[in-house]
Amino acid sequence: MALYAIGDLHLSLGSDKPMDVFGGAWVGYVDKLREGLSVIGPEDTTVLLGDLSWALDLNGAREDFAMIAAIPGRKIIVKGNHDYWWTTATKFYRFCEENGFPDLYLLNNNCYFYNGIALTGTRGWFFEEDAPDGSHNDKIFKRELLRLEASLRAAGDTPEKLCFLHYPPRYRGYECPEILALLERYGVKECCYGHLHGSSHRLAIEGVHHGVTYRLCAADYTNFAPIRLR
Repeated sequence: MALYAIGDLHLSLGSDKPMDVFGGAWVGYVDKLREGLSVIGPEDTTVLLGDLSWALDLNGAREDFAMIAAIPGRKIIVKGNHDYWWTTATKFYRFCEENGFPDLYLLNNNCYFYNGIALTGTRGWFFEEDAPDGSHNDKIFKRELLRLEASLRAAGDTPEKLCFLHYPPRYRGYECPEILALLERYGVKECCYGHLHGSSHRLAIEGVHHGVTYRLCAADYTNFAPIRLR
């Protein structure tokens, strides 16, 4: 029984937008993912940190989710900025039922539990989402804060809380103080995030900050293998 995390699979099995075109580590990335994900067993839980499929809707994402559903065990999904297929939970679970995709769960205004540990999270926020004048899109930003706090509150008095975001809440030269404050207020022990690729890896901030351990789990950073957290 193990807990894993990985983000940014960027699958494109049902369309023509493979990441191989970027070269480098992305060449042959689907085969690398299949090999890396093969360590996961049926009793395990894997948190997927967004940007899973390039598809624009669920029908277009069918082949990508077939691959994701084939990962053994429970799969918990966080929304990424490129997950255009994302829809309501009702539509997503109907899609999974109709296509025989078991054990897929959305992490959105809620939380899940693994061996007494609360698994919380949301998409998050990043400076890329700021308006040209440097201001936030307040409506979307405040919604993300509400979603994160709803998830953290759903954990109740669980002593150990982990948080899973797509966007990094800390980045060299940038912080999102509102998200960092929520993580610290609710006693989050560890925060995993994705989104950063290629040359941006060197700008990622990992390690302990104000009692929270931060970890980058983007697929091309982890050599297309999930990170075992527990």
